[in-house]
Amino acid sequence: MLQLAAPETALAITVLMVLAVDLIALRGQTVEQRFRAGMRVSIIGCLVAAIFTFTRYEGPVINLMNGLLVVDPQTDFLKVVLLILTIFTVMISASGKFTEHVGEYLSLVLLGTIGLMFLVSAEDLLMIFISLELASLSLYILTAFNKRNARSSEAALKYFLFGGMSAAFLLFGFSLLYGLSGSTNLPEIAVALKGRGLDPLLLVAIVTTVIGLGFKVAAVPFHLWAPDAYEGAPTPSAAFIASGSKVASFYILAKILTLGFAGAEGSAVWHGYVSGWTPVIAVVAAFSMMLGNLTAIVQSSVKRLLAYSAIAHAGYMLLGVLANTPSSRTALLFYVITYALTVLGAFGVVTVVEEATGGDAITNFAGLSSRAPGLSLCLLVFLLSLAGIPPLAGFIGKFFVFSAAVGADAGHLGLLWLVILAILMSAVSFYYYLQVLKQAYVLDAAENAPAIKVPLVTMFALVLLAALVILLGCAPGLLTRHL
Repeated sequence: MLQLAAPETALAITVLMVLAVDLIALRGQTVEQRFRAGMRVSIIGCLVAAIFTFTRYEGPVINLMNGLLVVDPQTDFLKVVLLILTIFTVMISASGKFTEHVGEYLSLVLLGTIGLMFLVSAEDLLMIFISLELASLSLYILTAFNKRNARSSEAALKYFLFGGMSAAFLLFGFSLLYGLSGSTNLPEIAVALKGRGLDPLLLVAIVTTVIGLGFKVAAVPFHLWAPDAYEGAPTPSAAFIASGSKVASFYILAKILTLGFAGAEGSAVWHGYVSGWTPVIAVVAAFSMMLGNLTAIVQSSVKRLLAYSAIAHAGYMLLGVLANTPSSRTALLFYVITYALTVLGAFGVVTVVEEATGGDAITNFAGLSSRAPGLSLCLLVFLLSLAGIPPLAGFIGKFFVFSAAVGADAGHLGLLWLVILAILMSAVSFYYYLQVLKQAYVLDAAENAPAIKVPLVTMFALVLLAALVILLGCAPGLLTRHL
């Protein structure tokens, strides 16, 4: 057991080391020095966990205690992705001045990562719920970490209340599944439900499960926490919520629906509606794409703009869940991983601009190309990738997902209506991303505005993220071969 959970164990030890270094060895040092030391310890711990991920066992698949911990090459790769996202989050946080509680902040980031790592390995309802709550509790506290900003506490309270309500729905849905099947293991649930038809209890279980997990991925109408949490949270915390949390949440959403509810799919094809979970997901996806993109147009805060953009992207990603084919699952994972890298970089740029100008309004980005040329170039790459412009990773991700959705019902093109809507909404998104780039590249900065000094560690992280976005767009096979 400990050998299979070696990566999570290494990260738990790192949590204790980060706290010890910060609270004992560096108690009298400046916040900047403590962040740098904590960053080094955290990165080393993540790298050790990544090494353990690939060296702790031999064999294709190991299923421990009937689904409590499932270890296979795909889950191992996703754990490494989560660790990489955590490393970038820590590097972006290192220049922050939003808290003096450095050890506690970094420990919560690592604890959230542990929860997400256990989540992607779980095929048991109880383990899924416990892992989700471990990750969620860390994210709630991270949202409230900027005590100098009243919006941070307000955002955390909203996040916590909505999260608690969604957890109740999810637990209720899981209890119904256990009552219907007599098991908490996803494959066993699918076997028990096969051939039963869609009785009322199963329909309620599907709806409540989608409600609970829809909150985690910020899909409409379960999105109300996201704009406030993204805006009020410290920007590095918002970056972690938008990246690592998104990867694990979409993976477990797809696993529960396609594995646990196998046989209860129904149909969402045009003029071919059949009751099941696919019509529910289709409606959620359509409204997420429309509301997310149309509401983002009127935002004046870049962080709120990215929040509504995340809601829209959740709609696009749900097409990969909806298609429910092997190729669509690969497309979904490619999309969500590249999106996580891109949005993490975008929030990294916002972190620097916010520290330099005192805010994250779109107007604060005016003249960024002259005040910080390298930073503005990274912003250009990230926003164009989010808009789906070739040859960046965002375009390839959308292409894969849309192609999988069309190919899932190739005989009738029944999901084509959703793909057409997604393409139209992608065109809308290009407008509000260009509004930010217009400020950075067309408009001039305020008179006598000083140049923006970008911390070396943050700049290195942003350049590396931008390079990954370009590389995965030009050579997507580097990622898809592991999915």
